[in-house]
Amino acid sequence: MTRVEQVLELARERGIIQAKEAEALGIHRQHLKRLEQQGRLIRSARGIYTFADAPITERHTLVEVVKRVPQGVICLLSALNFHELTTQAPFEVWLAIPQKARAPKEDLLPLRIVRMSGQALESGIEKHFVEGVRVPVYSPAKTVVDCFKFRSKVGLDVALEALRECLQKKCCTVDEIWQYAKICRMQNVIRPYLEALE
Repeated sequence: MTRVEQVLELARERGIIQAKEAEALGIHRQHLKRLEQQGRLIRSARGIYTFADAPITERHTLVEVVKRVPQGVICLLSALNFHELTTQAPFEVWLAIPQKARAPKEDLLPLRIVRMSGQALESGIEKHFVEGVRVPVYSPAKTVVDCFKFRSKVGLDVALEALRECLQKKCCTVDEIWQYAKICRMQNVIRPYLEALE
């Protein structure tokens, strides 16, 4: 099997291939560039290539983002959209990264970076498989609390819609929301809205 065939086979299996994954197999980045020029691979982000004939889902961008920024977690509007708790269709992928992490320099993927730390960053993460790749997404309850915490970025109307939808669709309980409100120090902000819905 030639190097080009190895690259194509790997891309066909995974749908997405990173340049560093190819290099780990002894395949030079030049082979990826050549396949991109031939139209057999599509460069979707820095160091990330998609097999041209791969079955791409509507959540493909999330896979690309997770491959590009492995320490990130899908959050806020993107998490709401993932859990089908909003009418919003964000054109950027909202991604939580550690407070001190360097933001990725990205020209192809539309990213909206949000910084978190400690338990606010680490709690409420669910792992979902999208196109065979593990994608970390905040749970519905954690996402609702984050919307209140970052209401200046997403809007209070979005946070309220998320809270109503989450409880109506029974994606989580009031207790779960309250648990994350404590972790994120949002009890005083979210209490009146929870009381109004009870």
